[in-house]
Amino acid sequence: MAEVSLAKRKEKCENCTKQCNKKQTEDGNSSNHNNTIAAEQVREPGQLLFSACLSCDGCLSEEETLMISQQSLEDLHRVLALNKKCDASKHKVLVASVCPQSLPFFAVKFGLDIGEAARKLCGFLKSLGVAHVFDTTVAAGFSILESQREFVSRYRRRSHDSNTLPMFTSSCPGWIRYAERVLGSLVTPHICTARSPQQVMGCLIKDYFCKQQKLNAEKLYHLVIAPCFDKKLEAVREEFYNSLLESRDVDCVLTSGQIYGLMEQRQVTVEELDSSPLDHILGESCEVDLHRHEGRGSEGFLEHIFRHAAKELFGLDVHQITYKTLRNRDFQEVTLERDGEALLQFAAIYGFRNIQTLVHRMKKGRVPYQLVEVLSCPGGCLSGRGQAESEEGRIDKGLVQQMEEAYTSLPVQLPELNPAIHTLYQDWLQGHDSPHSNALLHTGYRTNNLLHPQPPHMQW
Repeated sequence: MAEVSLAKRKEKCENCTKQCNKKQTEDGNSSNHNNTIAAEQVREPGQLLFSACLSCDGCLSEEETLMISQQSLEDLHRVLALNKKCDASKHKVLVASVCPQSLPFFAVKFGLDIGEAARKLCGFLKSLGVAHVFDTTVAAGFSILESQREFVSRYRRRSHDSNTLPMFTSSCPGWIRYAERVLGSLVTPHICTARSPQQVMGCLIKDYFCKQQKLNAEKLYHLVIAPCFDKKLEAVREEFYNSLLESRDVDCVLTSGQIYGLMEQRQVTVEELDSSPLDHILGESCEVDLHRHEGRGSEGFLEHIFRHAAKELFGLDVHQITYKTLRNRDFQEVTLERDGEALLQFAAIYGFRNIQTLVHRMKKGRVPYQLVEVLSCPGGCLSGRGQAESEEGRIDKGLVQQMEEAYTSLPVQLPELNPAIHTLYQDWLQGHDSPHSNALLHTGYRTNNLLHPQPPHMQW
């Protein structure tokens, strides 16, 4: 990771310079927080790791810091211990949701195929006292479908609304935080409003599942297991707190590494664990078949939206998507052409260095894309520091490669063909594009800075 001097930081991240200087004055150097994209420590007062301003703790409020600190194994232990006491009135039903990008981590660590690893993980969680364990792929399906519809809508009104395109994906909390805190109005109107899979799952559990189980939301404790520390930041956003129910959609996020560490702490071996099937969100007794969405190591928003837009807007069926690598493997683009004319041009941009390149091009009006899938972690979600970081603080490339192999072994299922999603759209959301659907599956973004407005010459 390249380092930049403080004198050059303004051109890299205009808005964080004052705050980071303040932190260095107070602390001598920046502290190493594992709840952010930039888990690396600033090594000298005069130098900053290139990624360290992406989601540093300097812009966290005291309230946010407190809420994030509560998302810990200690808090999980507190709830479990409370349930063991006699006062049933204070008991909580524990529900765990496992991100599909976390399952390959356990498959590699357990030395099992991904299906059996999921059953072993489920067995461990239930041995702790978790009542239900779900896979979040169904929630990701909602997020993808809503993103597809939103892109088509934005594309069709692009001629009279300059804020429609390009559309940026919204599932990465590190990217969202950076966009809100640093880029501001240059970017936030362009972010897709579809909630991330984690927060769709939060609504699904605290709204639909609670009603099915005849539970009050405050009586349910929702744990999410994710590959990334920044998912903790997402869970504490104020818009994901239901004031009427006095409950957060997601009560606690723990990383794959934290759960595996708990297993090691308890000296639990894989052989000792029972194999327990994942639960079905619709309450069906049949075992859940694991699937993935298209895309390498993430949810594949780009590929799903690309195919949907090609069919919906131009009547073209895309069977094979060809990526063109530009700067590196984490900066790629795909193009839809007809008779030599480029109809659509999308990009996948991962990692802070590539995000900075994108930002510089935006400011110069040189972004030709209609959609950009943005992820903070190089390599995508499988490389999240909550599961892919070695003891030396670097990404374990060998582990990531093994996880990619495990992840791609899962069969692909288009969310359009998932019967559970169709059922939930009708039974839970009262149909597509209903007020209930829009309220629970979409969100908004705030701008916390005073950036220059979009230059008049900027052409998307």
